[in-house]
Amino acid sequence: MDLDAYAAARRDDWARLDALGRRRFSRGSDADELIERYQAGAADLSAIKTTAGSTAHGERLSLSLSRARLRFTGAPSNVLRQIPSFFMLQLPAALYRIRWITLVVALVTVLVAALYAIWVSNDPQVLANLGSDADLRKLADEDFVNYYSENPAASFSGQVWTNNAWIAAQCIAFGITGFYVPVVIMSNAQNLGLSAAVLFHYGEGDTFFLYILPHGLLELTAIFVAAAAGLRIFWAWIAPGARTRTQALAEDGRALFTVALGLVIVLFVSGIIEGFVTPQPWPWVVKIGIGALALAAFLVYMLLLGRLAVRAGETGDLDEFEAGARQLIAG
Repeated sequence: MDLDAYAAARRDDWARLDALGRRRFSRGSDADELIERYQAGAADLSAIKTTAGSTAHGERLSLSLSRARLRFTGAPSNVLRQIPSFFMLQLPAALYRIRWITLVVALVTVLVAALYAIWVSNDPQVLANLGSDADLRKLADEDFVNYYSENPAASFSGQVWTNNAWIAAQCIAFGITGFYVPVVIMSNAQNLGLSAAVLFHYGEGDTFFLYILPHGLLELTAIFVAAAAGLRIFWAWIAPGARTRTQALAEDGRALFTVALGLVIVLFVSGIIEGFVTPQPWPWVVKIGIGALALAAFLVYMLLLGRLAVRAGETGDLDEFEAGARQLIAG
């Protein structure tokens, strides 16, 4: 073997292996590439040692392989040190990559809810099928508002949090079926549309918005994100591109699992708002303002910090990410 010629031919591959072993990454595809290049580099090192024994080229490649191996196998690390990377890189990057699907889900939900509300409001027979006049009037005048205060705020917050987190987790877990997410979207849109139609019919349209928007802005956005993640997994199975279906599902599923974990926290915040803010007899500007601020914070995290995280994951330039994040926080 002409060792110098062999090293020259493989130099770019070894350099890429070394670069991947040195960087942190937020995408499953980076981890898969690292494993593939590790396997190829190990084969190269075996060939060098078999034919030439201990050499400078072999020692450098061995060091790169050791660094790469620690990335995906055995480096014991403090879990607390991984938390900043999760919240500053992995989660916002995963959210950012499904931003357009999230927008489509939100628009479809609003459109379907509006169509239901218009249909029911303009057809007395459909409205009558929902219940007697006395029952519907009681819903509009009392039950809709009392729902948010009939239980202690803390227990109510915990109940809606676990319920919504369970729905979000199901959207992501069962998204691969292709039908579960549309069913959830249509069901939520139908419930919103029917409730709006009843309250507007009895002159309580302002009550509908006053008791939906404070928590609903963030809560519904979180459900939209979960639905988008589930649809993304389904699309990875339908159209994997150059990847195999197994590889596409593994990569996207691994990345989007972080979304499920993040949404647990987001829905906890919306649950707190629903339990402690929505029932309060405060001015509408205060209640809806709190919900709008919570939504704005989430969108900044998802879109602005997410864009920085994706860029850092693609280039490996974490210094650029940190500088951008500091600038974003500083305003």
